[in-house]
Amino acid sequence: MAIEKEKLIDMYRVMVRIRTFEDRVFKEFAAGNIPGFVHLYAGEEAIAAGACANLRPDDYITSTHRGHGHLIAKGGKTDRMMAELYGKKTGYNRGKGGSMHIAEVDIGILGADAIVAAGIPIAGGAALSAQMRGTDQVTLCFFGDGATNTTRFHEGVNLASIWKLPIVYVIENNVYAETTPVSYAMNIPNIADRAVAYGIPGKTVDGNDVLAVHEVVGEALARARKGEGPTLVECKTCRYYGHYEGDTQTYRTKQEFEECRKRDPIPRFRKKLIKMGVLTEKDADKINQEMLEELDKAVKFAEESPFPEPRETLEDVYT
Repeated sequence: MAIEKEKLIDMYRVMVRIRTFEDRVFKEFAAGNIPGFVHLYAGEEAIAAGACANLRPDDYITSTHRGHGHLIAKGGKTDRMMAELYGKKTGYNRGKGGSMHIAEVDIGILGADAIVAAGIPIAGGAALSAQMRGTDQVTLCFFGDGATNTTRFHEGVNLASIWKLPIVYVIENNVYAETTPVSYAMNIPNIADRAVAYGIPGKTVDGNDVLAVHEVVGEALARARKGEGPTLVECKTCRYYGHYEGDTQTYRTKQEFEECRKRDPIPRFRKKLIKMGVLTEKDADKINQEMLEELDKAVKFAEESPFPEPRETLEDVYT
């Protein structure tokens, strides 16, 4: 199916925005400006951009500890995200959630989660809500390859299959569950092959090809909206930075890292758009510059924002 020009440009812009955000977070964290831990999404931009381009504003997503890309692709603002990472009051969660817990229910972001696979049962609840309310809203549930070896995955997907919940599960297979290679943790070539055990479709796609991701996830979402139940989509990709910032990545070979860099989804998509006549080199460069300027403003906003007051410590705490 043909994709309109503006949507193609928007997907490229989202990918560049994610990369620019993550590269800036890398620098700010190294400079000691961001507290806590950060897990960067650079290298995986095609998945979030391609998948979320199919969503409506009232659809939902659940995210992970490596969730900045998902949040941006669903409409998260980089200034409020950066403020949250800085622990500032103007952040999405008033500086109390940090990198791994950003949420914004008003735009369907039900939250990033530091607990592996914790978004799966949350996505099930959101999808069940839509089903019970009789809407055609869908939920995109993002998680990594390591999450598929947890009970939350097996129980959550099984229940969604039984109830035909409107969910698309998106596995971001970046080869490593922290430091454990996927080849060690499971004895199948494609994680999507597990879908057959739950009686649902399973698709494996090149996670560094934004158009391929967009097409496969779009088909799965259409199926979910029609009440036909969940789909398991595996997107094969690789991350550029470590599991967390400070990770020395001694478990990855130099050759593997170089191969990963060769698969960069952003120049790949840029080249395709220029060849298609959708963008010129000048247009693409302009988008890159706009994102750099946007992130300068986001960092300035975060730096100038106030910290929460001590008296606000117990506000927004529900458990």
